[in-house]
Amino acid sequence: MVMAGSPAEIAVVEDGRLVEYFSGEAEEDSADSILLGRVDRIVPGMGAAFVDIGEEKNGFLPIEERTQTGDFPKLQTGMRVPVQVKREATGTKGAMLTRDLSLCGETVLLMPLNRYVGVSARVKSEGARRRLKEAGEAIASGRFGLVMRHAAEAARPEDIAAEAEALYRRWEEIRALLAVAHAPSVVYRHRTILDVLLDDYLPRGGTRVLTDDPATAERLQGRCEVSLTDSVDKADLRAERDKAFQRRVWLKSGGNLVIDQCEALTVIDVNTAKFTGQKQPEETIRRTNLEACREIARQARLRNLSGILLIDLIDMTDEKHREEVLAALNEAFAGDRIKTVVHGFTALNLVEMTRRRARRPLRERFAHPCPHCGGTGWVRDGKEQD
Repeated sequence: MVMAGSPAEIAVVEDGRLVEYFSGEAEEDSADSILLGRVDRIVPGMGAAFVDIGEEKNGFLPIEERTQTGDFPKLQTGMRVPVQVKREATGTKGAMLTRDLSLCGETVLLMPLNRYVGVSARVKSEGARRRLKEAGEAIASGRFGLVMRHAAEAARPEDIAAEAEALYRRWEEIRALLAVAHAPSVVYRHRTILDVLLDDYLPRGGTRVLTDDPATAERLQGRCEVSLTDSVDKADLRAERDKAFQRRVWLKSGGNLVIDQCEALTVIDVNTAKFTGQKQPEETIRRTNLEACREIARQARLRNLSGILLIDLIDMTDEKHREEVLAALNEAFAGDRIKTVVHGFTALNLVEMTRRRARRPLRERFAHPCPHCGGTGWVRDGKEQD
């Protein structure tokens, strides 16, 4: 896996293909940032408060949050409230906020306002989970909550403890700033997108960074394999990015995907299209669906599709083929740094899956709805008749 570019333009490439792309504005992403907001209004019927966080749309803050401690002051209009962005504003919706603040490192997630100690679901070994749980409890010692990330499984105990203590010291600094900051304001801008990517990808190994920015190369020395170079083909990467704005994606076999992003969910249709195979229709369908799984995972990561994803695969009558395709879909998403769950086939024979929402989709970062068709993508024929 290769990360290429500079802090203003970052591309993640796997097996020679683009899987994630961020531009300069990504450095200003608000996801995970800690803000001091002001409660604008409380809507009991929605169980939420709308909080002014200095953005175009007020943030959405649940009155009751499911946390391990949950002991927060009662919300009142005009109240100053420290919040964190769980999900950025998207479409007509403001940012999703939480009062249960957290600071993320490479091996741990520190939660200063609760006392829960847990282990990432990515750690599968029961022995490793038990070991990390005990280590986390010893490090936290009732001072803060802690989630041991997947990277902690291979990290030295002393390195995990050192990172947790560094994050706790950072929280003490943030708490002091919250006491004197004006509302609304950004009190702590969380990690840059480059730091987020490195924290997520470095523990997996095989990560190289190519950059044309000397300051970035110097900063990353000792942390990862980094090369200062001008050989990155940015035009080619941008061209690959621009293909992700298209509704139809062609597969090498001649089949295709049709991807429709709606406000509530994303629908992906798989078609054989130009791929007719040989003399065995069932085998043609199986091969197309298997190829589609790999491309669906890449497109979901590149476009940052999130929430509910419904996949209309080509119908299969062989149950073994259906199980094989589900396994292939899970394998294709194994490299995704965003939590993704494949729930299986619905009663309508659609594959249902979910992908955690965080940052805005690629389309919203680089495009806007058409002012002529209102974003439907359709233009009426002829002129309206009286």
